[in-house]
Amino acid sequence: MGFKRKKGDGDGEEMESDGRGKPSFNGGGQRHVILPSMIKNKDKRSKVYAKQKHEKKLEKQKKIRERDAAEKRALELGEEPPQKQIPKTIENTRESDETVCRPDDEELFADIDADEFNPVLRREVTPKILITTCRFNSTRGPAFISELLSVIPNSHYQKRGTYDLKKIVEYATKKDFTSLIVVHTNRREPDALLIIGLPNGPTAHFKLSNLVLRKDIKNHGNPTSHEPELVLNNFTTRLGNRVGRFFQSLFPPDPNFRGRRVVTFHNQRDFIFFRHHRYIFDIKEIKPSDKGKDGVAQERVKPRLQECGPRFTLKLVTLQHGTFDTKGGEFEWVHKPEMDTSRRRFFL
Repeated sequence: MGFKRKKGDGDGEEMESDGRGKPSFNGGGQRHVILPSMIKNKDKRSKVYAKQKHEKKLEKQKKIRERDAAEKRALELGEEPPQKQIPKTIENTRESDETVCRPDDEELFADIDADEFNPVLRREVTPKILITTCRFNSTRGPAFISELLSVIPNSHYQKRGTYDLKKIVEYATKKDFTSLIVVHTNRREPDALLIIGLPNGPTAHFKLSNLVLRKDIKNHGNPTSHEPELVLNNFTTRLGNRVGRFFQSLFPPDPNFRGRRVVTFHNQRDFIFFRHHRYIFDIKEIKPSDKGKDGVAQERVKPRLQECGPRFTLKLVTLQHGTFDTKGGEFEWVHKPEMDTSRRRFFL
């Protein structure tokens, strides 16, 4: 490129033009700081990188000290301290979405009052779930289904056999089931869930991944037969609200808190994480140095969570109007590869 190192420059950070008529980086003969990746010599490149990293660290520490000093000074003067900076994450820098639910959205409330989940959520109908498999079951499929039966109250298992899915939907509707869950397996591993609302739909197809059964969870607990408490997190858009109400329709609306069971569907970046826990209340004595005035040791209750399993992750693939229909079904939402062009675009 026609550049040579200046005399007395041992670290190789600055270069200048040799004056042979070739253009410089900044259009003149002034110094120019280059990136370490532009230095070919490995030793010099590592030294320049270490020096720049150390300078950045010192500058960061200086900013932290200045911020702490300004906060302390404001507290001494009785003023409000400077506002803390919020770090940028993918969640708080997501692209703006018009479908995000708002508390004053009357159209959303009208849709909620008229949707298919209303009879169950208004306690007019008791949730009754039928669980079945695909035609070719796997080795881990029955274990996963048995744990689903322990998680979802009032759920029943029926062997698939050679019956067509439409026939199973008709059978479940006649038997007054409110939902149908089909566990799909591939290569001896459950890889998808098909949840069908009965009798009028909708039908949701989820990709299932990262399945961990109860026996593989360290220090796991055994769930009781009490009806669990349901926790839904971060379903903020209209599509997310509909999916959250779909999950809500699978569980009874009046949990039994004495059972200390909690089922969580946590949405993060359109991945829905499922967890099943129970509360544990440990009674511990306070240290002898912290005894009361009468010299008797006091007890303190310390709550914690114990995971019961299973543990898995869901990803919404399609949401279809009505019950399962591959030919004439109308889809509300379909995930396509071209939707994943931005890391900051979320749909749930």
